[in-house]
Amino acid sequence: MKILVCVKIIKGEINPFDASALECALQLSKDVTVLSMGPKSCEEALLPLTRLGAKVVLISDAAYAGSDTLVTARILSAAIGRLDYDLVLCGRQSVDGDTAQVGPMLAQKLGCGLITNALKIEIADTKVLASTRMGEESAPLPAVVTIERGYILRFPSIFSKAGTVGIWDNSVLGLDKEQCGLAGSPTRVLESFENERGKRKCKFISMAELAPLVEKLKKQERRAEAKAESGVKLSSVWTAGSAVYEKAAEIAEEVVLIDETDPVKIAKMAKEKQPEVILWNADLQGRRDAPIAAAILETGLCADCTRLETDGETLFMYRPAQGGNITAKIKCVTKPQMATVRTASASSDIIVSGGKGVADKAEKLEALAEEFGASLGASRGLVDMNGAPYERQIGLTGKTVSPKIYIAVGISGAIHHTCAIEGAETVIAINPDKDARIFEYADYGVLEEF
Repeated sequence: MKILVCVKIIKGEINPFDASALECALQLSKDVTVLSMGPKSCEEALLPLTRLGAKVVLISDAAYAGSDTLVTARILSAAIGRLDYDLVLCGRQSVDGDTAQVGPMLAQKLGCGLITNALKIEIADTKVLASTRMGEESAPLPAVVTIERGYILRFPSIFSKAGTVGIWDNSVLGLDKEQCGLAGSPTRVLESFENERGKRKCKFISMAELAPLVEKLKKQERRAEAKAESGVKLSSVWTAGSAVYEKAAEIAEEVVLIDETDPVKIAKMAKEKQPEVILWNADLQGRRDAPIAAAILETGLCADCTRLETDGETLFMYRPAQGGNITAKIKCVTKPQMATVRTASASSDIIVSGGKGVADKAEKLEALAEEFGASLGASRGLVDMNGAPYERQIGLTGKTVSPKIYIAVGISGAIHHTCAIEGAETVIAINPDKDARIFEYADYGVLEEF
């Protein structure tokens, strides 16, 4: 079993999702090759991986700098095409980009099977079997599988010796430089700025005042949702499914709802009809299907958009970047312009959501939710600790919600969480740390231990 693992080095360390994928590979095979794309400075971070018994190749060329996800998949597929493999593993996404696009695009470029969001995998004859976020799946080998953060990368043996990192530049891959790097990338970041959306003025209360406040808020009528209609609109926008129909209607005179669900067939339709824009829902299925269609169409794709604008011709897409600390304004220079768009999941009027600060207080959190008749949510940190199922995860890599009352318990308030609760009418935060960022995004705060 020959396994290739694609990893990204971020600030001198292996992306944690990719570290999980590497450990998965090491458990399945002794013939593991690590592929990484980045500047030559990444070599130092990659060298320790050779002590795990893996062969390591760094794909590095100045011409590749600034590559977006489509071009990254193009370069990786060219490198993989020079190697023998049965299985390609990637982390589900990188923690700096959070797009989850490279894996599906890579599978399409390689023309092989695809499984995304895998928690555990095993090999059976000529198939890979996986337990995923969407259920049990299988794919014939060769295949690309994207891995969640379920595996813990082992430490090398104290007796192991470091090998060497092979360096492949464009003299090896022979790609057209005009199709690489920033020059070949169909998405363009126009500007970026600090994310200030969702900030609120927090009033601090005691724990004793919490229950009466919730009862008071429950009796209030819900506010009507404001529609962000655009003054100038695109003539027509396609939507892959009905979930993003309303978002499309805000920026388009006509919305064409695509009944087809197969991304390959949607891409074929788009080649024939040549729509200006295609929007997809930023759920697990949309984050899998949209990159496949984008790879076929060789077009740009912006992930997890929270806002859309247009001047009547160009679609301007806004999304959290760098873990959500900034918002980037992006456009596609190719057609169709494509984006996955975050939409609020159906939720109860009240959500009680727990973070790492209450990892050992699950029963108490459940009791609070029961007291208020609330559903349960969780931060990514708690989910990553296996303290809550993924289905509860709220945040950039989970659900966006808009309840009447949102109660955040033991949640620090990282931007990848707060960007998903902007639609809540009232946010109440419980955290003993007075400097916790969550209070900047809360209407009420409780500075007490839960």
